[in-house]
Order: sequence, then structure tokens, then C-alpha cells
Amino acid sequence: MLAGRRVLLIISGGIAAYKSLELIRRLKDRGCAVRCILTRGGANFVTPLAIAALSGDKVYQETFSLTDEAEMGHIRLSREADLVVVAPATANLLAKMAAGIADDLASTALLATDKKVLVAPAMNTMMWEHPATRANLALLESRGILRIGPGAGDLACGEVGAGRMAEAAEILERIETLLCDGPLKGVKAVVTSGPTHEAIDPVRFIANRSSGKQGHAIAAALAALGAEVTLVSGPVTIPDPPGLRVIRVESALQMLGAVRGALPADVVVCAAAVADWSVANRATEKRKKKVGDPPPTIELTPNPDILMTVSKAEAPVRPRLVVGFAAETERLLEHAADKLARKGCDWIVANDVSEATGTFGGDSNTVHIIDGAGTESWPAMGKDEVARNLAERIAKALGKM
Repeated sequence: MLAGRRVLLIISGGIAAYKSLELIRRLKDRGCAVRCILTRGGANFVTPLAIAALSGDKVYQETFSLTDEAEMGHIRLSREADLVVVAPATANLLAKMAAGIADDLASTALLATDKKVLVAPAMNTMMWEHPATRANLALLESRGILRIGPGAGDLACGEVGAGRMAEAAEILERIETLLCDGPLKGVKAVVTSGPTHEAIDPVRFIANRSSGKQGHAIAAALAALGAEVTLVSGPVTIPDPPGLRVIRVESALQMLGAVRGALPADVVVCAAAVADWSVANRATEKRKKKVGDPPPTIELTPNPDILMTVSKAEAPVRPRLVVGFAAETERLLEHAADKLARKGCDWIVANDVSEATGTFGGDSNTVHIIDGAGTESWPAMGKDEVARNLAERIAKALGKM
């Protein structure tokens, strides 16, 4: 429950503003106090009267309103909340946040806050995919701004694609994760997930069958226990867990850079199936097949070892707990124990990925946890359950449960 918690909700201009009314109702039902800032654009879609009736509080709109400044002021508005939520977050407001512009009450409060900020973007697909929006969002996330959504589907403009604001229930769940005191509250976690793609040429690449289901489930399970999670994901087709900071990469080199950028952290879980090699003689143009010519020679070079790099880092960069994965097709426990010794990590989660198991891409997993005390074998279970059990084991190892 959110009893005693306080949320500052900023409602900007977009048809998705109607969802914010439902969010206010749900927050109030859980005992959360909600104050709202309504931008001029937002007032074209929802009324101050409706917001005030649902929130039970005054609606703040103008920076230089003598009444507003005398009663509260942008500094107190931004500081007295436990969390600032922007829903919907338009492309315009995201751009202001990225540039540090403070020309209205909403942008001024965002610049003055010392609390976590969660944004729920909502806009047309072309606006969402525009390089300026993507660059602004990347900059904001690098500064610690949290994001939920957007989803994909039918948009108010009649088009279909990404840009739908997350539903009120999804935003509420994320707010509860951020404000409720789970056992991993205050713990920073980094999780890698999915495969990496190593380019042969602009068209072809080397990859593997990893779906990312297990890594994504682990990230979600850690967040559910209250951890602040950064998910570094290779190319996958599954949706992001709601509300996490997600960094998307393609190659092993990019994944290493993203992990380094997310440190320091308390725990790192390297669940991604990182390609062992990249292509040394990568072509800048598509390799053409010609009749009678032999196949081209592809020269491979070792990729950076992300797990070993993190495990053998010096304090204070080295996390308190580093968990690696060993996906093997034979001599599972032997190879996993050898990997534990070579990489210098604290645990290895070993799983059989031979063709008979269907682990890659499947929804279940059978894992063995190998650490300095020995081997702990778990029965076959769904990947979500594996993730929950692993998250609880991590919490206990960190002295949080």
C-alpha cells in the first residue's frame, strides 16, 4: 500500500491525459496523496475541476501565479513529494527536460526537484522514433530519469505503432515498486539479457538463439523486491519489463560499454548469451555471392569478456555480488565450475541448453547454482519462478532477507 506516500503528478498536453485521471483514482484508493501540475497543453484535454475532484487537492498551473507561489511554490511542490511522475510525457516536455529549460511550472518543478522522476511518454510514432526524441530520452535516462512505456498499438491520430502511454495499472505498479519498501530497497542492480549480434556485413551477423526471457524475468523480479534495476538488453523480440531503465545494445562491445556505464552497482547478473567472437574482417558493404566463387573467409576475433571484466574489477567498482550464467550442452556442472573459477564471479547459474531441453526460447528452465559452498540444484520450473527464486537468494546473500 501507498498510505502516507506523496506523488507529484505532472500532466502535459496529449490525448493520453485522460489516463492520468484513472491513475489519480488508483493512487488515492491506495492511500497515496496526489498533487497535480497541469500544463496549458494538458488543460486542453482534461479540466482542473476533474483533477481536483479526484485528487482532493488544488491543481497547480501557472509559474507566476501569486496565489500558487504564496501557497506552495515550485520549489516546495517538487521537494515535498516522494516521487515525481510525468504522465503523459510529451516529446516537447522531454526535450525541455533534456535541455534544462524551465519556462513554465512543470519544467521548472522538474528542474528544481531532488526526487526520482518517472516519465510515461506518449506521442505519435514518428515523433517517438525521431532521432531528437531518442537522443533526448537517452540523455535523460543517463541522468537517472526512469521511464515506463510507451506501448505499441492504435494511436489517437489513427496510426498504428509505438507511442501509446502505459496504462494506469502499469504506472501504478511501477510507482508501488519505487515507493514501497521491498527488501532490496536502495540496492542497485544491473542485469544483462538476450543475445548479441556481431556484424559480418551491413546485412548479416553472427548470433545465437537466446530469447532474453530469463534475463528479463530476473530484472523484473529484482525490481519487484525494490531494487533499482538497469537492464542491458541485446536484440530481443519480447517486451521490456515495465518501468525499468533499459539500455538496448547489439554487439558485445556495446554491451560491455553499457554495463560499465551502469556501475557502480551492488549486484550484477550476467544472464546474456554474449557471442564469444566478433568478425575481424567485417565488410562495410554487403558481401556478394558470385557463381563459381568460393565462400568468403570470415576471420574471428575474441569478444571482451563482460563477466570477467566485472568480476575482476577493483573496489569500489566491483559489485558486492556478481552472478554469471553458464549455458552448456554437455558436462554441465564440470564446465560451470570451471567457469566460476576462471571468471572470478561469486555464483554461476548453470543450465542445459542442448536441443533436447528447448531452453533457448522456451518458458521453463532447470538450473544449478554453483558457488563457493557447492552446488544447489533446482527442479524444472518456469523462467519467472526461477527469476523470483534467484532474486530472493540474492536478497538473502546481501543480508536483505
